[in-house]
Amino acid sequence: MTKQHTYNVIVEWTGNEGPGTAGYEAYSRNHLISADGKPSVEGSSDPSFRGDPGRWNPEELLVAALSACHKLWYLHLCSVNGVVVVSYTDRAEGTMVEERGAAGRFIEVCLRPRVVVTPESPPDKALDLHAQAHRLCFIANSVNFPVRHEADLVFAGSAGAGDAHGSGGE
Repeated sequence: MTKQHTYNVIVEWTGNEGPGTAGYEAYSRNHLISADGKPSVEGSSDPSFRGDPGRWNPEELLVAALSACHKLWYLHLCSVNGVVVVSYTDRAEGTMVEERGAAGRFIEVCLRPRVVVTPESPPDKALDLHAQAHRLCFIANSVNFPVRHEADLVFAGSAGAGDAHGSGGE
């Protein structure tokens, strides 16, 4: 049985500085992203495209969505497979190229989660679950570019950073 989910958001342009879009430099790219019952997110375009560097841009939000989706699946899989995660931090990076005619596209995103697990957690299983999380991630399944992961596994209480390392493909 297939389930369908619908997500509703409001994106409201807040950048009319008087003359509207009378010229390329006449307006701000600022906007608010909201949904019922949630705090608004202040957005803009990338500073390369006249955006406000203090606001989130759509490209950052896409990378964040991929990272968060992977994390949520990974934590679920760990919880049902005997891997106890005590900390998870991802320093994800997305690469976008601009094409002729001002079009652009992502060519890859690399997730770099640093995962701290209890010493009793099986390291091979902890690393392997990243590949399964990738296969299950709704967002990664929806994009047309590679999403890689380079996981760093650390055991809680260990003196060194990165007692076990792993990486993965898309």
